[in-house]
Amino acid sequence: MSHGILGTGEHCYRWTLWGTLPRGIQLGYTHGVCEDAMGRIFIHNMSEHAVVLFDPEGEYLASWGGDFARGAHGMQYRLEEEGEFLYLADIARHIVVKTTLTGEVVWTIECPMNAGVYTAPEEFVPTNVAIAPNGDIYIADGYGRSYIHQYTARAEYVRTWGGEGEEPGKMRCPHGIWVDTRGERPLLVVADRANVRLQYFTLEGEHVGFVANDLLHPCHFDQRGADLLVPDLHGRVTILDRHNRLVTHLGEDPGVEARPGYPNLPRDQRIPGKFISPHAAIWDHQGNIYVVEWIEDGRITKLVRQP
Repeated sequence: MSHGILGTGEHCYRWTLWGTLPRGIQLGYTHGVCEDAMGRIFIHNMSEHAVVLFDPEGEYLASWGGDFARGAHGMQYRLEEEGEFLYLADIARHIVVKTTLTGEVVWTIECPMNAGVYTAPEEFVPTNVAIAPNGDIYIADGYGRSYIHQYTARAEYVRTWGGEGEEPGKMRCPHGIWVDTRGERPLLVVADRANVRLQYFTLEGEHVGFVANDLLHPCHFDQRGADLLVPDLHGRVTILDRHNRLVTHLGEDPGVEARPGYPNLPRDQRIPGKFISPHAAIWDHQGNIYVVEWIEDGRITKLVRQP
């Protein structure tokens, strides 16, 4: 069902609730989304069907991932020499898992006790993963102790930095993480959510700077050309330009986070064209946007790019 046009200028989109599920499959909290080389859409959600695969038209193709039912959170896709892979953050089992597109496990990263910042494995609660051009892996411990952990492409530990705080280099809930390649050199950008800012680092963990304007509760990222997509948990999706200046807010619903029962508002309070709790968002190959929301029965929105 379509509900009007959002955005401005070159960023205008038609709002559409998206995805058809067969009888017997119900989404849980929808936390992650990505697209593969064929244009198929993967959704990471808290249900027995934790990874759900749709064709580009929104028809159900397959599902797997019962082991992720309680902990499904961040999801990142990467095309590599050996094939296509998913990087999945599991907040219940305190692990990050690399899998094939059909769920075969390649490796698992557990709590990096050798980093010297944890007293028990349960303190490590990874929320999202980023991959550098050289294959290095960066894990955001968003719900744990607010550290960033770097690994090689072979899941070998490299370094740790961060920790909880407000000063440069410190974070409070580094919920999302992304390697930003829009500038002269790749930089790591972190959605420092509870500090209501983005924080930039070199790929070696040196603090570079902040972005603090036009944000409410930033969750994660995607990149297309010169633009950065930022799902903002408090009721909107934001697009920033190459210089991290505001381009537009999409589906904004001011104050939605203060409504009774948030984010699990009754269906008659879910306003078409207005977001409740955007948790992850991506651009597809055609420039359309997919948004998944932190809602107990899941919600997937497709913002269809307008000419």
